[in-house]
Amino acid sequence: MSDIGHNSLGGSAVEELRSIVERIERLEDQKSDIALDIKDVYTEAKSTGFDVKTLRKLVALRRQDAESRKAAAAMLETYAQALGLDLI
Repeated sequence: MSDIGHNSLGGSAVEELRSIVERIERLEDQKSDIALDIKDVYTEAKSTGFDVKTLRKLVALRRQDAESRKAAAAMLETYAQALGLDLI
């Protein structure tokens, strides 16, 4: 086992590294909690009769700016026409 890099960080760098890693770990935990909360909201929406797949698509569309939405819709229409599909 190589000792390259082992103990090459000074005391304050080690503390800074530890702080960064701990912050990342806390944020990862929060991310997991938020993901569960989002799942619960989709479950609630489904139980009240909303289509979850459509809701997810709406959320994704709202994240895009208008120009990106237009470009994606145009590309979808082009591909659908090429395959002989009617979108609506």
